[in-house]
Amino acid sequence: MPRIYNHLSLADRETINRLRDAKVPVARIAVELGRHPATIYRELRRNFFYDDEAWFRGYFGRVAHRKAASRRLRGGKVMRNPALVAYIVDRLAQCWSPEQIAGHLRRDRGRGLRVCHETIYQFVYSSRGRELGLWNHLPRQRKVRRERYARKPRGLNIPPANTIAQRPRQIAERVEFGHWEGDLIAFRKDFGKANLTSLIERCSRYVVLARNPSRHSKGVMEGIERHLHTLPPALRQSITFDRGTEFAAFATLQIRLGMQSYFCKPSAPWQKGSVENSNGRIRRFLPLDTDISHLTDADLAALTDRLNRTPRKCLGFRTPAEVLYEQIAAHRAA
Repeated sequence: MPRIYNHLSLADRETINRLRDAKVPVARIAVELGRHPATIYRELRRNFFYDDEAWFRGYFGRVAHRKAASRRLRGGKVMRNPALVAYIVDRLAQCWSPEQIAGHLRRDRGRGLRVCHETIYQFVYSSRGRELGLWNHLPRQRKVRRERYARKPRGLNIPPANTIAQRPRQIAERVEFGHWEGDLIAFRKDFGKANLTSLIERCSRYVVLARNPSRHSKGVMEGIERHLHTLPPALRQSITFDRGTEFAAFATLQIRLGMQSYFCKPSAPWQKGSVENSNGRIRRFLPLDTDISHLTDADLAALTDRLNRTPRKCLGFRTPAEVLYEQIAAHRAA
């Protein structure tokens, strides 16, 4: 069972004060308080009081308790030193970052001031720092600080069987129809959360565009299912995504469409180059500043049809629609 550590209380510190005045050894004090001797040694070292002007020194229970409590204040080390407060406020106003301030203080030993950048951040977001509006001088100017180490890890927890290294060779060599690539096409946040799912069949280069109300994975997967479920099973065998969280519900495609999902390596979207190339073509007609709420379903269908009826050099100047429709007809005849 793990030990439970309790901070020394004011009563504990007054007991230490009384026993030290009585010349009681540290080991005996530790037994008296039920503490490890190292705890008592550390307490005496950290909270020893020394006055430069009066040459007054010693361990005093109430003074030690105040010193210990001040260390636990947000930005406490800064607040205890007016010169340090003035220095930090001045440098922040000059657009220095907390890390730059801390690093410069380490080099400028003549000032006798030293503080880490995390303590400066704690001071900035303390009640005193908020009164001064110091967060306005930070590079990101966040009024409320994010919790430390709280950023969610990027990418999905991809099972080994779903990594692109496990993708069969015939998919990479484009010798078999029914293997797709998917991506999300986003637009400026000013226009809302709506976006498009971009799909392309690797052999025919046939493009499908699906409208999504948000980036939630469930809605994205439902859009893919809605557009691909009418195809023969042989023409919807697999799909390759990047590691965006909008594809987290990829398992539903296996359940509902029988499509195996594969994922690029982290930070390697070029591994699904067909859809990346297709997105570049789509951006010619739907740039980043497009408000797709004004785009009707008929407009979207017309754009998709235009892309699929444009000849492609890689297809011998045939169109993606011709190539895919031939495959559909062949599977229906069989």
